[in-house]
Amino acid sequence: MISSEYFLEESFLSLQCGGGKQKEEELKRQGWVRQFVTDEPRLSEAVELYKSLGYEVRLEETSFEEVNQICKNCLQADCEKYKTIYIRRKV
Repeated sequence: MISSEYFLEESFLSLQCGGGKQKEEELKRQGWVRQFVTDEPRLSEAVELYKSLGYEVRLEETSFEEVNQICKNCLQADCEKYKTIYIRRKV
């Protein structure tokens, strides 16, 4: 299970569950590269793998803007369990 140390910023749950495109653009400017959206147990496995490969890992609340409305309705009902994984090389 992922501990809270991986969350660099806390965001409040909204109807869109996350920061959306504006947040993603800010992360991109900071050098973060979006990987994928997942939940446990794959979340912990992916974090461990990326760290072992020398990456910094950042988890963000997920925005489901890119999925169809039927999937979005179900995912938003429990959106706190899904995280978007971002990585960048350690400096």
